Amino acid sequence: MTDPTDPSGMPHSAVPATPEKKPFLYVVVCACGIAVEVGKLIAAAQERCWDVGVIATPQGLGFLDTEAIQSRTGHPIRSAWRTPGEPRPLPPADAIAVAPATFNTINKWAAGISDTLALGILCEAYGMGIPTAALPYLNAAQAAHPAYRQSLGRLREMDVLIGTYEPHAPKVGGGAGRFRWEEALDLLEPRLVRRS
Repeated sequence: MTDPTDPSGMPHSAVPATPEKKPFLYVVVCACGIAVEVGKLIAAAQERCWDVGVIATPQGLGFLDTEAIQSRTGHPIRSAWRTPGEPRPLPPADAIAVAPATFNTINKWAAGISDTLALGILCEAYGMGIPTAALPYLNAAQAAHPAYRQSLGRLREMDVLIGTYEPHAPKVGGGAGRFRWEEALDLLEPRLVRRS
């Protein structure tokens, strides 16, 4: 693996990791049709030397093949808070990818609303300095709402890295073919190198 301090300036295709511990990525999955394809991000992250755990919003959970994801990651999908005394099912996150990030989650997160486990983790991540990327997936009618633009501005102020997906036209089935799952890793990897 290339040394992250390599003066050649060549881009790094993988996260530097020690043999003892891979960096741990939380993938926060929200409720929308392309959530069923989150395995693409999980596979890409694992190929790039990440360990992965999935946290789903309560509605997002219904879009996932939980058995396949848990088999792939080796970790349970989290969607609800632990009960007192229950062990932590996932190690602490080194970075977080919110993919797909919906209109609802982006607006609640920016407003500091923490009414689900996923939002609670995202709200705390800012104060804990955990590198976080969001890949919004929404239609142009939602994106036109002033609250959405304000929320993206607030998240950027919080140093959240925002993906480049252009909202699709409403009522036409979405733009899943243009959604770049690996963009989350491309955004996060340079931040992880700086923290290590």
